[in-house]
Amino acid sequence: MRTGSEPRTARSALRARFWLSLWGLVWALFGTVAFAIAGRSGWAIACGVLLLIVTIDLAVVLRHIRQGPHYQPGRDIPPYRPPDGRP
Repeated sequence: MRTGSEPRTARSALRARFWLSLWGLVWALFGTVAFAIAGRSGWAIACGVLLLIVTIDLAVVLRHIRQGPHYQPGRDIPPYRPPDGRP
């Protein structure tokens, strides 16, 4: 249901973000190690930075999942009500 206030009331598919972050974490770790072994320090640093970003995103996603149904609604949680002052 679109209400026109999606930036404030949008929900994130946290389980999907969790699995995608985990997938990115594995590949960034693999890339960092592979490029470091191959002697490509620039690419290893780039993959290391990506690994850091993915790790932070994974921590944020896990925090939101642990905060409960407000951040991870189930099928029994109805959509947010539209704001009252809609034009």
